[in-house]
Order: sequence, then structure tokens, then C-alpha cells
Amino acid sequence: MKLSDEALSRAAGAFLIPGNRIELLKDAAENYPAWIAAIESAEKWIHFETFIIHEDEMGRKFAGLFAEKARQGVEVRVVYDWAGGLGNASWRFWREMTANGIDVRCFNPPRIDSPLGWINRDHRKMIGVDGRLAFITGLCVGQRWVGYPERGIDAWRDTGVEIEGPAVLEVERAFADVWAVTGAPLPGREIPAAGAIEAGDISIRVVDTVPNRGGIYRVDQLIATMARKSIWLSDAYFIGTSSYVQALAAAAASGVDVRLLIPGASDVPIARALSRAGLRPLLEAGVRVFEWNGSMMHAKTAVADGQWARVGSTNLNLTSWLGNWELDVIVENQRFARQMENMYEDDLLRATEIVLGRQRRRPIVVARGAPQRKRKTVGGSTTRAAAGVMRISNAVGAAMTNRRKLGPAEAVIMLWSGAILVLFSVLALIWPKSIAYPLVVFSMWLAISLLIRGFKLRRSRG
Repeated sequence: MKLSDEALSRAAGAFLIPGNRIELLKDAAENYPAWIAAIESAEKWIHFETFIIHEDEMGRKFAGLFAEKARQGVEVRVVYDWAGGLGNASWRFWREMTANGIDVRCFNPPRIDSPLGWINRDHRKMIGVDGRLAFITGLCVGQRWVGYPERGIDAWRDTGVEIEGPAVLEVERAFADVWAVTGAPLPGREIPAAGAIEAGDISIRVVDTVPNRGGIYRVDQLIATMARKSIWLSDAYFIGTSSYVQALAAAAASGVDVRLLIPGASDVPIARALSRAGLRPLLEAGVRVFEWNGSMMHAKTAVADGQWARVGSTNLNLTSWLGNWELDVIVENQRFARQMENMYEDDLLRATEIVLGRQRRRPIVVARGAPQRKRKTVGGSTTRAAAGVMRISNAVGAAMTNRRKLGPAEAVIMLWSGAILVLFSVLALIWPKSIAYPLVVFSMWLAISLLIRGFKLRRSRG
């Protein structure tokens, strides 16, 4: 094994698995039909893990497919995230799925003995069918990925892959780990045995991130350091750490073609401001940054040097890198990397480049008939808060300590932070109970959780 291969294996915590077939799937137009075909072909089990299933036309369609397979005797197991489902699907929706024979579990709902435990989310998106076919993707289930043509809202831009071969075992093992966290473990018959028949000639790594492990974070840093020609990134909620921003800037300054594609309009409005607040060091170093002109760029992808690529659920921020359960596939194959590059170049035809100077933005060539920038979007996500808090705290801390020069893009953060502090101060002055009571409730909750945990630990010692 070459030194670079050894470094990637150690960083990712995942070794190369040869003998796979992998297919690149763009948007819901390619992902959803492939998922549906795989689900309909299931004979033994369907393992479905996602951050959100929206209770809309598309969500009900998948719920109906699951119910039909359950009636056929197929084991259908679904994991959804509590925070992701909050406000997007009702309890009745999940109860109906359970009544139809589907084994549904909610990941990490709030618990009395863990006031802050809900912060770690299951952000993975995967499907496993019969141990022979798997999908790793950035898409959840919902109409927004299909779009609302009648309202002039485009489909969300997203990317996934279909995998067949020995690597399916690792995808299924990742699901089994999450399933065990939420309750009784999977029966042994639903974990495929090692030694699956090779289905192709592509070697891949399956990286299953858990909180504080940081496998993809180390890999992203390593690729930023090792790339010699190009690093092309797309991300939905880019809030890079100082070390990662410095790594990308250093690569660009040394002549590497570094590009970053981010949303022009976001389902989390403040996310765009937070992303833009950290772009100046990248732009000054020569990184080319583009904003997507459609309704939402939700893909989380990377391709480097025409031979390395990543697709999955991990965003380029601390919440994804270190706080969530995430799932990504790393592919080291020139043919697949070229497909990724072609897709990226097509995406840039619907993007606008951000530039420094008086002329802040420079449009690149747009394909004839491509829609112009739209600011309309729908819905919202509930797990960007931690990454946003990190960006806000860094900016406010810099303003208070004068440890670095702030840029114009951080004006929004300063204004919002100041306004919130003024509001907090006024409330504390006029209605002190409005501040005191929530603090008392939270302190009591925290105290009860610590007492419960202490008694449990004491009993286990005895």
C-alpha cells in the first residue's frame, strides 16, 4: 500500500474495498426512481435511514411502498431523526406506518436524563436492500427534492450513489450500529455475511462517522493538503473551521484549482450569511466560490485531482464533521471522478461566481434556457444551529477581543447579535421572570438528569 493510501485509511478509519459497481445519481429525478425500483425488488429486508421523511406527496408515496412490501412479508425497518422529523411529519404519520407493519424508530428524542443529548443527530441517508444493493446519498424524502413547478420552485440539487458488491456489507453494518443505538439490535439474518460476490472493478471506502470520531473531517483536511491539481467542492451549509479554510487557502495559493459551490438561497436563511462571512480568506487566496442559481444546492460532494471523489451526507461544518452520525462513500477511480467533474462543470453553468472588489459578483456562462437566480424556497432544517453558533461565537469573540480583522460580510452577524443582546437585556429589565423561570426550569432539568445518571452509575458499580 502506498503511503497516501495508508494515510487515507487511517484518517477515514475505513479501508479500500475492491470489486464494486457504483453508479452516480443526480437529483431526485435519478435517485428516487432507483430507490423505488430497489425497494420493489426486495425479497428479504429493506433498511431505510434518513434525516427527514416529509409528510407530503412524496413522503406518503414511500410510506405506501414500505407498507406494500411489509404486506408481502419483507422486513421493513425505518430510522428517522427526531429533530429532522420535528414539524415535518406528524405522530399520526409514523403511527400509520407502524400499523402497516413497518418497524419505525426515532433517533435520539429528548430524554429527561440527558438535557443536551439531543444535540447529536442522525444525519445519515442510506438504503440497504437484501444485503445486495445499497444507496448512500444526500437526499431525504420530500417534495422539495422534486420541486413545485406550479409555484415556480425548482427541484433541489442533490447527489447520491448506488452501490453493488462487497462494500454493501459496510453500509449494512453502519445501519446496524444505528439500529442498535435506538433499541434492540438487528437479527443476525439481516446482516449480510462477508465475502460478497464482486460486482465491478471499483474500490471504495464507506465512512460511517459518529460523534467526536471525525473521520471525514480528517480526510477532508488530508485531501486539501495532498491535492496537486484540483479540489472541487459542493456543500449545502459551508461553515468551515479555521484550519480547514487555511488548508484550502494554502492549496489555492500553491496553484491548486480550488472551487466551492454553495447555495445562493437556503432553507435556513441565516446559513447563507454565515457561509459568506467566512469566504473572504478563501477568495483572497484564489479559491473560486460559486453560488447556485436554483432553489437549493443540497449536495455534499468533493472531487480531487481527477481520481478521488466523495459523496454522502456530511456538510463542511463542525456539526457534521464532529457532532452528527454521518455516512459517506469515498471512491478512488478515474472514471468515476471524471463523471463527478463533468457533473460539477454542468452545475457551474447554473451558478454565479463571487468575486472580491467593487463588482462583488461575476456571472459565468449560463446555458440557454437555464433559470435565473430564485430566492423562493420552502421549509427549513433544524440541525444547523450548532454550526451557526460556532460561526457567530467566533465572529463576536473576534469583535470583543480584536484578535482578527472582521470583514464586511460579518456585519450581519454583528447586527443580529447586538439586537438579540439588546432584546435579552430589555426583557431581563422589564420582565425578569421571563428570563429567570426558563433558567430555573433548565437548571432543574440538568440537576435531575445528573442525579439519575449518578444513581445509575452507583448501582452499576455495586
